[in-house]
Amino acid sequence: MDTALPVERRIDDLIARLTLTEKINQLLHENNAVERLGVPAYNWWNEACHGIGRNGRATVFPQVIGLAATWNRDLIARVAEVISDEARAKHHAAVAAGRRGQYQGLTFWTPNVNIFRDPRWGRGQETFGEDPVLTGELGAAMVRGLQGSHPRYLKTAACAKHYAVHSGPEQDRHGFDARPSSKDLFETYLPAFQRLVESGVEAVMGAYNRTLGEPCCASSLLLGDILRGRWGFAGHVVSDCGAIDDFHQHHRVTRTAAESAALAVKMGCDLNCGCTYHDLVVAVREQLITEAEIERSLRRLLRTKFRLGLFDPPEQVPWSGISPEIIDSTPHRALARQAAAESMVLLKNNGVLPLRRDLESLLVTGPTAANVSVLLGNYFGISARLVTIAEGITGHVAEGCRVSFRTGSPLLDRMAPGVNYTYGTAADCEVTVAVLGLDPSLEGEEGDAVASPGGGDRVRIELPDVQRTFLLELRKHARKLVVVLTGGSAIAVPEVHELADAVVYAWYPGCEGGHAVADVLFGDVVPSGKLPVTVPYRTEDLPAFGDYGMRGRTYRFAEREPLYPFGFGLSYTSWSYGALSLSARRVGPGESLTVSARLTNRGARAASEVVQLYLQPPQDWPDAPRAQLVDFRKVTVGAGESVDVSFTLPDTVFAQIDHDGRRVRLAGRYGLVLGSAAPGTRAQNLGAPAPALGFVDLH
Repeated sequence: MDTALPVERRIDDLIARLTLTEKINQLLHENNAVERLGVPAYNWWNEACHGIGRNGRATVFPQVIGLAATWNRDLIARVAEVISDEARAKHHAAVAAGRRGQYQGLTFWTPNVNIFRDPRWGRGQETFGEDPVLTGELGAAMVRGLQGSHPRYLKTAACAKHYAVHSGPEQDRHGFDARPSSKDLFETYLPAFQRLVESGVEAVMGAYNRTLGEPCCASSLLLGDILRGRWGFAGHVVSDCGAIDDFHQHHRVTRTAAESAALAVKMGCDLNCGCTYHDLVVAVREQLITEAEIERSLRRLLRTKFRLGLFDPPEQVPWSGISPEIIDSTPHRALARQAAAESMVLLKNNGVLPLRRDLESLLVTGPTAANVSVLLGNYFGISARLVTIAEGITGHVAEGCRVSFRTGSPLLDRMAPGVNYTYGTAADCEVTVAVLGLDPSLEGEEGDAVASPGGGDRVRIELPDVQRTFLLELRKHARKLVVVLTGGSAIAVPEVHELADAVVYAWYPGCEGGHAVADVLFGDVVPSGKLPVTVPYRTEDLPAFGDYGMRGRTYRFAEREPLYPFGFGLSYTSWSYGALSLSARRVGPGESLTVSARLTNRGARAASEVVQLYLQPPQDWPDAPRAQLVDFRKVTVGAGESVDVSFTLPDTVFAQIDHDGRRVRLAGRYGLVLGSAAPGTRAQNLGAPAPALGFVDLH
């Protein structure tokens, strides 16, 4: 095909040459080659959750929930850019070798922007946390890095998933009907998807479940009215894998595969991850769908392929010369280490951190200290060099420091009776670092988290009993106790907070995770991570898992004080916020507001702080959120120095969602909180600086 022609003409020409069977095959995730037309085979199924997944060697970045803890848009965009570099290198190497199979394409079903509404959901680790603004902004940064900014070509094609109202339980996902209120739908579950559509995301993946009675992959509301209608989405929609079969097998909204395939395409689901669309041949014969409707979806899919340069000579496509040598390279691993270090959240520190390199003796213990799986999370690639936490810590101490390692405790099973040498070793060491928490066998996708009692989900969010018992005994012997937590979700650890001298949440930190943990523990890096989720005291503080109402959930609607608040994280320096300055005290329709305050680093080291701006709407508004994040910025400030941080808020920020899902401008007094965590006294009780406060009247 003439590459000089406009893309739409090239698409028209190609469609006109294809038979019905060939057209239908292009709507399946595995496309056969059309050799007579020179159309190569292509497989759409690819993953890049936090690095190239399931395709051999790759740089493994921190799991997404860890990336979210950085609160750093620019860093996440750089991470995604590196992922797209490795994607291009892998793709072109595969094509050169004649391989065009699964996980070798340029279409990635990333990022996951579902709201992490309940910490029991095993796949919450793939998300950017519980807040719509944080999720939308960081997801948009990921899209920007994956897709690039070339005027003609996509570097890779990103996909916003799982649309929509999808966050467990995993065991029910194929038949569950999520029924949020209109207010919760438009206030919580949809904003991140809208933000990614506005950012130019190429694809959207429909969820397995039903929402408000309709299968998400054939929802007139979600796909027609909202996605294509209100938001003007012009890219393609793909089903989750096997989701079209769920229409007749679990949801019972259709009787046959042909009916399911026809319904999905007619409603706007263009690509079938699965094989149900083979039955479109039957659907056409039975007049359930027209060939023109099939061509509408085909056009969207071909547009993506053309934008990726799949039909153009390599010399015309940027990035085709990227060498495989960059995969898992030293610069990429350095970025992975930086991202992991920025993700570490310091939850408690009584002065034991940072550790000295010249310690006399050090014990590293715990079931996840030397566990490779905790570096990876789920949906991962694999690196030839995986640095465990035990290895990273050992490599950081000075020669002459006596380092001991003992597992100490199982991850989940009961402790065997008898002697445990760990306790005696702890008594003999200057510092004990206990690495506790979860690994991906306990939380993840259905069928993947093989030790999960909830089909990938957690039944309870507390630390496993065997680890709690181990901690209680270890505390009796350890002189100084530092606890490093691993996991992809909130873990209720009040006993850890009470007993440990310092607590660090390390998430699933990627291939350089061990080095990054050590960087923070020994003070090479000043911790700057902030929680992207609220950590409750106990499982009983949570509403029913299957209830998609937001009452009692997340910092915005919580009714109980948390163990650790959303946005919280300590530092090795101390911060102070000056008085809040407002450009106006009253804001009328169409007017913007500038909010600013002076941030001072009162410590002896340069450090980074995530400045968070929250809005508190009038509380007489029915079901108003207690507070809502409206913007944030990560800033670096030198020792003893100050910077002025300002945010300009458009009038639309003040709009509230009513019970019909409409955005309304509500007159009244709004609180503004500029600080380092979600509003409330708990963060300050834990050591966070006092925020800057102000009020503005909307009229």
